[in-house]
Amino acid sequence: MSREQRRAPGRRVNRPRADRGRSRVGERFEAEVGPIAHGGHCVVRLPEPEARVVFTRHCLPGERVVLEITEGSEGDRFWRADAVEVLDASPDRVQAPCPVAGPGGCGGCDLQHASLPAQRRLKAAVVAEQLRRLAGLELDVVVEPVGGDDPQLRRGLRWRTRQRYVDLGEGRKGLRKHRSHDVVEIDDCLITGAPSDHVVAGPSGEPVAFEVADDGFWQVHPSAPSVLVATVLEMLRPQPGERALDLYAGVGLFGRFLADAIGEPGRVVLVEADAAACRHAKRNVPGARVVAGAVEPVLAEQLDEPFDVVVLDPPREGARRAVCAAIADRAPRAIAYVACDPAALARDVAFLAEHGYRLTALRAFDLFPMTHHVECVALLER
Repeated sequence: MSREQRRAPGRRVNRPRADRGRSRVGERFEAEVGPIAHGGHCVVRLPEPEARVVFTRHCLPGERVVLEITEGSEGDRFWRADAVEVLDASPDRVQAPCPVAGPGGCGGCDLQHASLPAQRRLKAAVVAEQLRRLAGLELDVVVEPVGGDDPQLRRGLRWRTRQRYVDLGEGRKGLRKHRSHDVVEIDDCLITGAPSDHVVAGPSGEPVAFEVADDGFWQVHPSAPSVLVATVLEMLRPQPGERALDLYAGVGLFGRFLADAIGEPGRVVLVEADAAACRHAKRNVPGARVVAGAVEPVLAEQLDEPFDVVVLDPPREGARRAVCAAIADRAPRAIAYVACDPAALARDVAFLAEHGYRLTALRAFDLFPMTHHVECVALLER
C-alpha cells in the first residue's frame, strides 16, 4: 500500500450494525448552526425532545438552516445531516463554483460554500481546538494561503495534481458521495489540475527532480513540496555534520535537502515502509541510509543511536505513543512534525510533551482549498 493510500481519507465501509431503533434518516429540522468541527461539518444541537448533536455539512457557524438527517437512529448518540436550505446566511457564504458540491453531490469538497478567507479561518479554528482539547495548548493559529501568482490556485481551484475517478464506462467518470459508495457523474472536477512533474525548488532555488512511482505518494498541491521543505529546514536549521532521521520518508523529499544541508561527515537515515518508495529514495538521496520497514518496529529494533534532528511526516492516523517515545529516546534537539490531520498532530504533541518536548512553532498551510483538510508543520524542542 502506498503512502498516499494510507494518508487518503477512508471510504465508508458498510458493516452490519446492531438495531438502534427507528431510523431518523430523511427527517428535517430547523436549527441554528454552532461551531466548526474537525471533519468538514459544523455542530448543531437539537433541543428536546430530540436532544441530539448533529454533525451537519454544507452550513457555516451562525447560520439558521433546515437540515436533513442523512445518518442516525433513535438510539444513536449523534446524527449526521446536510443543510438543505439556508434560512439566515452567513456573510462568509458564497455560491459554490462546482454544481455538484452541495447536498447529495460529490463528497470531495466540504467548504466550497465558504469564501477562501473564511475557509482558512475555519481550518485555523479546528487546528486550535484540537491542540487545546488534546494537548492542552492555547495557540493563535493562522492558515496561510499557498499558490503564488497562479490565478487558478489563488481561487482555490486546479491544485490537485492527482485524482482518482470512478470509471463509469463509455468515457464517463464520476466521484463518490460523502460516506457512500454511490457515484456522482461529473464532466470536470474543478480542483483537478495538471499532473505533477515531481520537481522541487530547494532553498537555493535550484530545481531538484525526484523519482516517484506512478502510484506512489507525492503531495497533490503543486506548491506543497517546496513550501514544506522550506518550512522544515527553516524550523530545524540543520547544521553541517549533524545526524538526521527522516521518518515516514516516502521517496526522500525531506531527506534530500537535509543531506544537502548536513553534508559530510553528517549522517542522514530514512525510514519508510513502502518498498517501492525506498528504492526511489536510495536514488533520490544518494549517500543516505534507507531502512525499509514500518517505523515503529524499525525504531524498536534498530537505529539505537542519538540523532540531532528528526523529520516526522506520518500518515493520517499520526505517529502514536510508541513512535513518539522512541523518537524521544534518540534525544534530538529538534523535531519537525509535518501533519495532514490536526487531531493526530495534537495527540502526538501531547505524547512528546510527556518526554520533555514542547511545541515552539507552528505553521499551517491551505494545501487543500475547498476541503476541510489542512497541512501543519510543527517544531518541537527539548
